[in-house]
Amino acid sequence: MPKVLIIDDNRQLCEMLVESLSKDDVTVSFQLTLKQGLDQLFSDQIDVIFLDINLPDGNGLGAIERINSHPNQPEIIIITGFKDQDGAETAIKSGVWDYIPKGGSPKEFQLSLERALKYHRQKQQRSLENKLNRNEIIGESPAIKSSLTKIFKAAQTDVPVLLSGETGTGKELFGKAIHKNSSRLRENFIIVDCAALPEELAESILFGHTKGAFTSADSDKTGLVRLAHKGTLFLDEVGELSLSLQKKFLRVLQEKKFRPIGSKEEIESDFRLVSATHRDLQEMVNNGDFREDFYFRISVIKINIPALRDRKTDIPLLVQNILKQHCSPEQGIIYDASTAFMKEFLMYDWPGNVRELISALAYACADCYGGGQLVPMHLPDQIRTTNIDKKITIDDGSDFSSDVKTDPIRFEQMPLKAFIEEMKEKYLNQLLLYTQGNIQEACRLSGLSRGHLYSLLKKYKKPVA
Repeated sequence: MPKVLIIDDNRQLCEMLVESLSKDDVTVSFQLTLKQGLDQLFSDQIDVIFLDINLPDGNGLGAIERINSHPNQPEIIIITGFKDQDGAETAIKSGVWDYIPKGGSPKEFQLSLERALKYHRQKQQRSLENKLNRNEIIGESPAIKSSLTKIFKAAQTDVPVLLSGETGTGKELFGKAIHKNSSRLRENFIIVDCAALPEELAESILFGHTKGAFTSADSDKTGLVRLAHKGTLFLDEVGELSLSLQKKFLRVLQEKKFRPIGSKEEIESDFRLVSATHRDLQEMVNNGDFREDFYFRISVIKINIPALRDRKTDIPLLVQNILKQHCSPEQGIIYDASTAFMKEFLMYDWPGNVRELISALAYACADCYGGGQLVPMHLPDQIRTTNIDKKITIDDGSDFSSDVKTDPIRFEQMPLKAFIEEMKEKYLNQLLLYTQGNIQEACRLSGLSRGHLYSLLKKYKKPVA
């Protein structure tokens, strides 16, 4: 939720602005002195500051440089009761967002704030994209970008993260992305497959054992928890962990110490925990199948990984990248997805998500042995059958578009110009999907010249095959 801070010594004005600017999705607070305002700024994550120039303990313009040094770089809107052309010029040159007289209408303040917040979000997204190590996560859809933003923010902390999502969505890749973007990136990323842990050997695998601890223990063994020391421990399918192991893990999480089987001494392991599951852990807790205290311990930050059917605009990029892995240009083996083949991919809902898509492409390439253009005949029978059933349903008169959710237009927040821009981008997304990035075909269908289309693609940062 965006946070707004007002720094002004006029309490009445501050209270009026708090009342008029506060919304369900925006938090607004105020401070009456420059020192108190800066103290709050550097102890919080402020997105926009309304800053007075003449304050009891200093000049607002003189504090701009310090405010700009904040890692979040909040947008600054100067508010003043004095006409000062030189001050306005100084403020603008310092990079402030806006300069508003205190006599301005509430609507003027609201409009300036809305624009500043939108600009700030775009700036943060660009900054994140430049910093983020995606770790082979492919996609540019809003759903995947939202998840990546959460992943990057989670990586900057050291608290436990729970990744939830359907089987095949790539939760392990996202777990690795948290590790690769954290301060622990040079240390181990240790994976524990909770679903494959044999009950009788689980403690030994996790915590290790000493020589002679049991019949087959002919040497000391280091457990996976210790191997994750200074790095990240990834509990894959944590919902499959037994209740007894959950209890043992709870103590390890609390104290970061454990005792290997047969050892008299405890060992330290300073690891960061990331867990993943396709199950509803809250429901399991309610049913008594998962410990509530363990659930709260592992899910300080919860991130849902989107299903592939909820980000179908990413499918052409995924196909393009995966096909490259099957191509061998030096041997003359090149695979190319035809438009008809891609239409089948976009129609299918991918219950197995990205993992199923990878398998389907591997099957298609094997069926088209030696390279060539992939056509629907190369797809697995199950996908073709499912799509044929869907086509028959459409031909029978069903409203195939009924599953498409459309959001109501936010007239107060979205002027006509902004709405048109959003629709242009959506049109380009669908055009690229339909033509699989074929510029000639895109120009033919859209009626745009090649130059105009390229300028739009560059404007909206769309990839071109």
